[in-house]
Amino acid sequence: VKDALRDRLFLRLVAVFALNGIAAAIPATLFLFYVADVLVAEGRQGFLLALYFVAGAAGLPAWTAIAARFGKTVAWAASMVVAVAAFVWAALLGPGDVVPFAIVCVMSGAALGADLALPPSILADVIGRRGAMRSTGAYFGVWTLVTKLNLALAAGIALPLIEGLGYSPGARDATATLALAIVYAAVPCALKLAALAALVSFSSRSRRDA
Repeated sequence: VKDALRDRLFLRLVAVFALNGIAAAIPATLFLFYVADVLVAEGRQGFLLALYFVAGAAGLPAWTAIAARFGKTVAWAASMVVAVAAFVWAALLGPGDVVPFAIVCVMSGAALGADLALPPSILADVIGRRGAMRSTGAYFGVWTLVTKLNLALAAGIALPLIEGLGYSPGARDATATLALAIVYAAVPCALKLAALAALVSFSSRSRRDA
């Protein structure tokens, strides 16, 4: 584990992965509340989730092709831009906006394939960049731990935040649902932009190391 924790390039990649993971986990935590109380479309959750994951699967070949042509970090960065450009609009939706949100699900879901395919591949490149896969188990152990922490941190951030802003499940007060919409969409977009900035830093350091 010491080798992994002393590897500055790996730690930069972990920072990107953590910020990006929390950005993805917050909407997952709040999705049911958002659909039920912001869109007032309870019962449509399954359909909307299906759109998101089908779009993610459909987009996977495109992101791998982009990565092969332009590089993995460029492809991952592009997916973050697509995700933010698509998902930020969810903060502006309200009752009955199921069709616009379905479009958001498809567009942001299309970026999901990059999150699934590229980070583990970049991690493998980081571990093996000196020609030897040293301490592989430690690297992947830290990576897996961060994956678990992302989910816990997302819940620890999102749930107290919406409660502090006055939202409780079932609330239909405009102020409360606006708070929920902002935490559901705007906060993850801000974190995704932070992840993008961290990825640019990682890419720059990676080129210097090369």
